[in-house]
Amino acid sequence: MANRLAGSPSAYLRQHADNPVHWQPYGETAFAEAARRDVPVFISIGYAACHWCHVMAHESFEDPAAAAVLNEGFVSVKVDREERPDVDTVYMAACQAMTGEGGWPLSIFALPDGRAFYAGTYFPPTPHPSRPSFRQVLDAVREAWTERREAVERQAGSLAEGLGGLFSAQLLRLDARAGEQGTGGLAALTADAVVRLGKAEDPENGGFGRAPKFPPSPVLAFLVRHAATQAPTAGAARALAGRTLAAMCRSALFDVLGGGFARYSVTADWSLPHYEKMLYDNAQLLRVLAHWVRLGGDAGFPAEEARAAAVLTADWLVREMGLAGGGFASSLDADSERDGHAVEGGYYVWTAAELAEAAGERDAARLASVFGVPAGGARRGGAHAGGAAPGAAEGVEGRYGGPLHAARELGPDERALLERHREALAAARSSRPRPGRDEKAVAGWNGLAVAALADAAAVLGRPDLLGHARRAAVLLSETHWDGSRLARVSHGGVAGGVEGMLSDYAACAEGAYALYAASGEDRWFVWAGELLDAALSRFVADGLLSDVPVGAGTDAGDAVGLAGAGAAGPGMAAAGGARLLDAMDNEAPSGASLLAGALLARSAYTGSSADREAAAAVLAGLPGLVGQSPRVAGWLLAVAEAAVAGPLEAAVVGPLTGPRAAETLALHREALSSPSPGLVIALGEAGTPGEAGTPGEAGSSGEGAGVVPLLAGRTGADDGGPLAYVCRGFACRLPVRAPEALRAELAGEAARA
Repeated sequence: MANRLAGSPSAYLRQHADNPVHWQPYGETAFAEAARRDVPVFISIGYAACHWCHVMAHESFEDPAAAAVLNEGFVSVKVDREERPDVDTVYMAACQAMTGEGGWPLSIFALPDGRAFYAGTYFPPTPHPSRPSFRQVLDAVREAWTERREAVERQAGSLAEGLGGLFSAQLLRLDARAGEQGTGGLAALTADAVVRLGKAEDPENGGFGRAPKFPPSPVLAFLVRHAATQAPTAGAARALAGRTLAAMCRSALFDVLGGGFARYSVTADWSLPHYEKMLYDNAQLLRVLAHWVRLGGDAGFPAEEARAAAVLTADWLVREMGLAGGGFASSLDADSERDGHAVEGGYYVWTAAELAEAAGERDAARLASVFGVPAGGARRGGAHAGGAAPGAAEGVEGRYGGPLHAARELGPDERALLERHREALAAARSSRPRPGRDEKAVAGWNGLAVAALADAAAVLGRPDLLGHARRAAVLLSETHWDGSRLARVSHGGVAGGVEGMLSDYAACAEGAYALYAASGEDRWFVWAGELLDAALSRFVADGLLSDVPVGAGTDAGDAVGLAGAGAAGPGMAAAGGARLLDAMDNEAPSGASLLAGALLARSAYTGSSADREAAAAVLAGLPGLVGQSPRVAGWLLAVAEAAVAGPLEAAVVGPLTGPRAAETLALHREALSSPSPGLVIALGEAGTPGEAGTPGEAGSSGEGAGVVPLLAGRTGADDGGPLAYVCRGFACRLPVRAPEALRAELAGEAARA
């Protein structure tokens, strides 16, 4: 049976279309064939930008001998974890339960019904002291399958049962009222989280924990929000955020030449990045940088330095990740070609000779000294940990140089030196073969990008960024959304595959509310409400919230939905029949925490107590998460800050066209400049009709009280000018018409929170 991946829309699956392995996509057909042939299923899970996925592919999946063993004794299935995070979640949990480790490529051996019985990550072509070779694993699995089948099935059954109990225990009850935290309890929790994060900080290098070191994006979002409050720990939060942002933006993790952040650092001092660039990282970090600028910066990371990093990152996002039809691609590969070889980071690294060719001998020596490129080309951070086998993608050792990073704040002359040669260096680098780009648009990650660009547009004074946020939102609302369901991915402007996860719905709602606040365009407020209504319908059953839609399949024919009650399929079998919910942040905020934040925003816009109570039910899980580690609950802690500080509302009403529109927009800009974590902002044309009715339960999508209930009954000044209303829970102070008066009102309300 031939390899069946050539026609897949997934870039990751197509990367394996020419393998001699008879790959199939994840679906009923593959598992049915395994049952018919009475062979186990080999499930290989990865993603397009994954360096070690490429390594294992070259070493094993392109090897005819290894492929022959797979084709004879297994049904082999390829899964793009970015398209199927539900499948990845189940089998990653299985791997971690069996081995104590996880990562990609993820290698799973399963029964024909989908239950896993053996797992690992990367397996080398020859044995290493720490792990067997891939061929040894294949031989051992085949021997166990033929000689000890009963034990294999017992292992699979026991594991699935254990995972079922684990997943079921994590489900969150949205209709629960017991254990809700009042604002006082939430404030104490967030303060305690700051203290605990301070104890987890790497005092020498910045950030948290040891190598490998990842951008703590959700945690940074929380710290910046906490720093904007009047809490006694606000100063500590500002210092923590400033040190971490400074360490990252001055390190090799940040592309000082072209903008954007790499996925993580192999080393604790941020000196050796793993070069893949992901949309979700950069969207979150752009928003954090924008909020840091809005806060005023400092604590060792000045606002102007943060602004420069934000501008570079926003421009990189638009230039390198923007799709022709709107929206943003998923990732750039870690590897790129140098001298005919796939080299990790090859596009980004420099030798002293390359600097001299681009910038001239004299300034190149200064650049090399400032940015850590020794004359011999060896990187400051040392060789890439792990190393690749000969012929595979190589690490960027001395031969190819190292990344440009100063590991400290640049002085004025050094900044001028970089700016003088930026264009020439960028031109020289652009002549190299570029890293591959995964063109798929993931709904949730694009929702994060919409929010980031909308906020950055306001803070940086860049209306062009608002246009790019709008184009991405149009892609999501017109291509991914069919009026009742949200597709997780699109390729080339065509949606397909499985329905979105909870995080997709909630992140798109988060982005839509941010875009509404920045633009005043009602359609985004309405769409956010539709998404939240659909999410509460699709992801809640019997009062329990889960990450996967309840009872959902897919529109992809053979694709298997990993869904809720009553749904069948190999993923559900592997999960012990349980639904899934992971309330912990991973590379991006959890679906539950994103939902809580969006519900809290809607409650502030509409006055809906039901939405605020549902958000409070999610926040009720915060003590348990913080008890494990605040680092896994960054976004939910950020939502808690909004709950403590709000509901605080600013309604700006006035002419949006004509000679007095500038006055309205000046008030709007002032509202957008407030760092209060509990603030929502509404912008309306003068004369917006105030429909009868009061905000409340029926206002979930704005129906019955005008498009935006917060604007109901708000009018401009008698002389035709604008007014701004500052309200708390829809109880408003006297309106103001000057930006400085609005600033004082907002500051006063924030201080009273």
